[in-house]
Amino acid sequence: MIGFPDAEGLRPTPDRVRETLFNWLGQTLYGRTCLDLFAGSGALGFEAASRGAARVVMVEKNPAVFRALQNNIAELSCAGIFAYCQDGLEFASRDAHRYDVIFLDPPFHSNYLPKLLEILPQRLNENGVVYVESGVAIDVMPPWQAIKSGKAGQVHHQLLGLSVND
Repeated sequence: MIGFPDAEGLRPTPDRVRETLFNWLGQTLYGRTCLDLFAGSGALGFEAASRGAARVVMVEKNPAVFRALQNNIAELSCAGIFAYCQDGLEFASRDAHRYDVIFLDPPFHSNYLPKLLEILPQRLNENGVVYVESGVAIDVMPPWQAIKSGKAGQVHHQLLGLSVND
C-alpha cells in the first residue's frame, strides 16, 4: 500500500489474522463479489482483489483515510474496486447489492455488530459468508452460525454463514 494518514481508531487486520482468514476462504476468490465495510487501510479488500475477486466495494467513513484508499486504488490501477466515503452501517442499510464475502471490522467500542448482523443476511448471496473482527468473543444467534473462529492477541475473528434451516 502506498500510505495512510494517521487516523484515530485505524486498526489494520494483523497479518497473522489475515493469513488465517484467506486460508478459511480458500486461496482464490475468483469471480466473487466482496464488501469491505469499515475498510480502514483496505487491506482485506485489496487482498480479495489480488485473489481474483471480480468486484470489491470498500466503505470508509474517515475522509482522510478514504482519500488514501482512493489514491491507492488509482495508483494500483484496480478496476474492480469501488470506494465510498460513508458510515458502514448506513451503507449496509441502503445498499441493495448482494455479496459473496462481507468483511466486517467495525470500531471495537461501537454498538454496530448487532445491528449489522440483523441487516446483512439480506446482503448475502447464497452460500455467502461474513468475516467478523471484534475486541470480544461474539455469540452468534440464528440465522447465523459460526463456521470458523479464532483469536490472535486482542482480536477475535469469526467466519459466519447463514444457518441452512433459516
